[in-house]
Formats: sequence, C-alpha cells, structure tokens
Amino acid sequence: MADSAGFVDGWPDFCGQEARLDEATHRSGPFYLQESGIDFASIQSAWGIALHMQQPLVPAGGDDLKTAGIISYLQYMMEHQGIGDNHNAPVFHQCYKRIGELVPELVGQGKDPRVMLDYSGCLFYGLPKMGLWDVIDTLRGVTSDTRYRKNVEWLGCTWGHAVAPSTPTQDYRLQVKAWQHHFGALFGWDALERVRGFSPAEMALPNHPDVAYEYVKTLSDCGFRWVLIQEHSVELKENGHGLNQPYVPHRLVATNSKGEEASIIAIIKTQGSDTKLVAQMQPFYEARSKGRETLAGKSIPPYVCQIGDGENGGVMMNEFPGMFRQAMSEATGSNSPAMNGTEYLEQVANAGFQDSDFPVCQPVWTKMLFDHFKPGDDLDKAIEECKKADGRFNMEGGSWTNNISWTQGYENVLGPMEKASALFAEKTKNVPCTDIRYRKALFHLLCSQTSCYRYWGQGTFTDYGEEICRRAIDILTYDF
Repeated sequence: MADSAGFVDGWPDFCGQEARLDEATHRSGPFYLQESGIDFASIQSAWGIALHMQQPLVPAGGDDLKTAGIISYLQYMMEHQGIGDNHNAPVFHQCYKRIGELVPELVGQGKDPRVMLDYSGCLFYGLPKMGLWDVIDTLRGVTSDTRYRKNVEWLGCTWGHAVAPSTPTQDYRLQVKAWQHHFGALFGWDALERVRGFSPAEMALPNHPDVAYEYVKTLSDCGFRWVLIQEHSVELKENGHGLNQPYVPHRLVATNSKGEEASIIAIIKTQGSDTKLVAQMQPFYEARSKGRETLAGKSIPPYVCQIGDGENGGVMMNEFPGMFRQAMSEATGSNSPAMNGTEYLEQVANAGFQDSDFPVCQPVWTKMLFDHFKPGDDLDKAIEECKKADGRFNMEGGSWTNNISWTQGYENVLGPMEKASALFAEKTKNVPCTDIRYRKALFHLLCSQTSCYRYWGQGTFTDYGEEICRRAIDILTYDF
C-alpha cells in the first residue's frame, strides 16, 4: 500500500465505503481454525494476552490553544522530551511496532507465539501523520503475511478511544464503524474480515439497561463475535452473583427497558490491570496451574486472558520483550499453549459447544434494578429506589477500575460533547458520508469523546477536550 493509505484529503479514511465495510465484517468463519495447529482435545488449558495502544489527538501543534493544530500526543512528547516522562516517546515508538518484529523472529525459530492487538483509531491516524510509517509497515507484515496470520489477532475498538457508558449510543456505533473502516483502509479489507473480537476502551461496560442494550447490539450488528469483559463488571443473570467459572466463555446478555434482549459472547479478563500481569506473562503461568473444567457436561480447557497497555510503564517498556520470548518458547507444544481469542472460540465450537452452553452474565446491578422494575414502569424512579436501597448502586457502568469516573466532575467537557453530538445528528442527516464536510465533522466529533480528556481531573486535558468540542460545534454550526 502507498503511504497515503488511511487518508482522504488529509483526514482519516474512516467513512465512505460502507457497503464494502458491511461485506467484510459479515463474512462467515471460521478464520483461524484450519491453521491453528493445536490439538484442543489434549491440552489442559490455554491463555492469551492483548496489548492496548493509544495516544490521544490533542490541539497542541502550536502555542495558542484556539488555533493549534491537532496532533498525536506522541508527537507532542517527541517535541518536548524535557518535560516529565516525555523522554519515553522514542521508546513508545519502538513499542508500537515491536510485535511486528518479535513474532517473525519467534516463528523463524520454530516457535508458535500468539498475541492480540488493540490500537485506537487516534493512533492509526497520529502515527503516519507524524511520519512514523515504519510502525504501520511493520505491523502490516504480521497482519497480512500468511506465515503469521494465526499468530497475531487484531481486536476492534472505538476510533476515538471512547468509553461506552458515557458516549451517546448513536455516536458509539459511529466510533466502532469508523475504526473498522480505518483498519480496512490501512491493512486491507481481507484483514478486517478476521477482526471478530472487541476490546472496549478502559474495559468499560455500560450497566444502564438502554445503553447496555445498544452497546451489545452495536457490537453484534457490526459483526463482532465476542467482547473482552472485566470480571467485576458483570454478574450471573440467574442470581446476580459473581462468576463461578470465569475462565470459560460466557454469553453477555443486555436487556433494555422495553424488555428487548441483545447478546454476544464474552471472554472474561480476570484480576487487575497492572501491566506487570502482561509484561511478565502472568496468564501463561496461571494457565499452567489449571486443569480442564466441565461445561454443559463436556470437558473444556480454561482460557486465562489479560490485557494491558502495550507501552506504558517501565516493566512493559523494558521487560516485556524478554518475557514474551521466554513464555512463548515455553508454551509452544506444551499442555498450556498460547491462543488468541477467536482461535480459542473456534476450537470450542469445533469441540461441539453451542453458545447456549455458556453461562449467562449481564452488567452489574442489572438483577437488582429489574427486581424493582418491569417494562413499562418508570425507569428513573426504579433507579432512585435502588440507590436508596444500596449506596453502592450506580448506573455509571463498570471498567478496569472502580476508582475512576468518566462523568463525575467533567460537566465542562460532557456538556459540549453532548451538544456536538446532537448537532452532528441534526446537521449531517442528509449529507453523504463521502462529503469532506462530513469527514471533517466526524473527525472532531469522535476526537471530542476520547476518554483521556476525562481521566486526570481538571487541567490541560480537560482544556483539550473543551477546545475540540468547540471546534466540532463551530464546524457543525457554520460549515453546514
């Protein structure tokens, strides 16, 4: 592909080929089963790791916030290495492409590595925009070369790293489809066909019934087979308790206030989100301590899965390559091989399991809410009753941490974000998505919903968020 791939008139190539996108995302599999090479019936357990990569786009390409160009935060770090930890920027650059180097190295040695990758659309846009095509080119090798396709699985995500519980539902669908479109433009539509797992930003799962329903329906409608879920963000549908078998596939069901249901397969991510769990290959060593489990009367190898930032932290920057090489070498041909998520689920289906065999889970607090609510009742009243009954009850959803809210204290960002969303829906209703005005407005809308603007509290990043919202509103007000 030419270095212009992924761009249209300088904007991301993330809309305009909807028919091609729909065809690629709804091809039927299996996609990895034939080349898996793992004797699923004989192994005792399996495991997998996913690397999450993200750098926000920020209005920092100049001294005046109101006129500064929107650039990757990595570019800002590169240009200001004397500030804070910005000296890590060149290391981050290497981290973004090193899987494209590590996997061919291990395969060349006769090893059978596996890794899942989750790169935001912000990063897909920002890296080549600052001239770092070497990252994209290196990753294309392990994405398209048939020698490595089973080793590297890409996970879908939101283009602008938007968190589902606090993103307008119609925009969340735009976020997901924009990522798929951009990935296809960069890596090829045949590569997009194999993207069947979804990795939510911040591991965020909505638990408001209407938002959760639209979230699950969006993923299903967009062709995803499964979603990665944080263990403590779900409960068993039958009793509202925690999961009994977190290492087997589950069926995530979301029920809206009308009583309608949407479902998708969930792979459960257990424990915390410390990058040490991934950098030091904790899933492999945990998997080696586990034996086969019984599910629906049949034997199944458990699947231990973790995701972590692929570049942040000294352990990930420095220790990961050596530990990755060691663990993948030890796991090759063992009773606890590394497997990617879709590969594992295809092996599970090939072993005779149906989706109906999987335990059913739902977002946390769903049982309590529906104990107070029936379709047709006043939902807001039921929510207030639940809050009075249990001070822990909330409708903010779950994520990788219970300590951070993406809504509380961020009204100055959320208000303009919601205004931009409403304007986009109104002003673009009859505008084709091939129109450059649409692409420009969509870019600013998706950027405005980046979780990074609502992570560290008030300060520079909330200023960035407000400014991008302002630009989105101006574009939608004056350009249409």
